[in-house]
Amino acid sequence: MLNTRKRIEKLYYSIGEVAELFEVNASLIRYWEKEFNILKPRKNKKGNRIYTKEDLEQLRIIYHLVKERGYTLQGAKEKIRQNRDDVARNVEINDTLTRLKEFLLELKKDL
Repeated sequence: MLNTRKRIEKLYYSIGEVAELFEVNASLIRYWEKEFNILKPRKNKKGNRIYTKEDLEQLRIIYHLVKERGYTLQGAKEKIRQNRDDVARNVEINDTLTRLKEFLLELKKDL
């Protein structure tokens, strides 16, 4: 299960932290960076990638389409190109419903 449900509070994240949040390898994050033009993390003076909250939101969209919905990379690129706002809204709705389901299951367990 995706760990981005933990509150995003830091200003910048390393690629290792991002990979841990999404439960994927850092190499996959770097690969997606090459494949998706919406993902453009900054680099610090050492050349290390630093990811912002906005970068994490873009990664969440990519993750949702590729890992959760099963889109191919080309299909995900096309979907994002067609209407990124709709995809972002769907990701947000999906996350909200998942949190609600987790809450209800926890409530049921406590009864």
